[in-house]
Amino acid sequence: MSTPTTTAPVASTSTLSASEAEALKASVFQRLHPRIYYERFLAERVRPDGRDFDAWRDVAVNVGSISTADGSSLVRLGDTTIVCGVKAEIAQPELDSPNEGFIVPNVDLPAICSSKFKPGPPTEEAQVLSDRLNEVLTAHDVLPTSSLVIHPGKAVWVLYIDATCINYDGNAFDATLIAMVAALKSTRLPRARYNEDTGKTICSRHDRVPLTLNNLPVALSFGVFNNDVLMSDLTSFEEPLMDTSVTVVLGQDGGVLSVTQAGMGGGDTLVESCIASASKRRSFLAEYIYE
Repeated sequence: MSTPTTTAPVASTSTLSASEAEALKASVFQRLHPRIYYERFLAERVRPDGRDFDAWRDVAVNVGSISTADGSSLVRLGDTTIVCGVKAEIAQPELDSPNEGFIVPNVDLPAICSSKFKPGPPTEEAQVLSDRLNEVLTAHDVLPTSSLVIHPGKAVWVLYIDATCINYDGNAFDATLIAMVAALKSTRLPRARYNEDTGKTICSRHDRVPLTLNNLPVALSFGVFNNDVLMSDLTSFEEPLMDTSVTVVLGQDGGVLSVTQAGMGGGDTLVESCIASASKRRSFLAEYIYE
């Protein structure tokens, strides 16, 4: 006699409510035809997350969340979440730069933050982000390395500024720069002195001093879709659909520190439009960056 067999129920759209079935169809269509999906939203003058073209996502900044670090921050830009810690160590300066310490910014985009990243060594995107952030922090003298000298030629501070993305939903550069600046602002270093007789550096456990920071920068990024539609603060879904990307870095006084552009779309007035929009946004971010 044969034994009856049972089969597990197979999910189908017939077992879903009408709204769930529509949501499933939209999700499948979005994955298969992302550009057409996006264009249909833009035809209604709205983005998939409900924002206007020039709207930015909410920002939240918390500092001091890592008790073992010398400075730290947690930043949320929409659903993109960055945690940053600053760790200070004492080292000898370079022979040709006896009056300069070191800053070492680094960004990690682990597999846990997004399915687009795989386990293993740092991705190219993470390395590019680290290089860009290092350029912003060093080229504009945000933290003068001369202020990290304990004793010329003998002892200096090395600041490791490590940012890790714990949830990725686009615009990691803007979010990480906010996180690094906030972490540096919260950093307190032990007061240190170099003893020439013993050749050792002595640090005070209880006497800590803040860093010397100048012209704190903020980055505002944009994308151009179909070479004519300007978007602010891109999500991870939007980023690969853009033909052109622009990042404006503004200083504490509102002056333009740098503008980077990848792609040639957007017309002759693209950079001017981005700078104008970035300046408006900077005034909103001031309370998170400068206070």
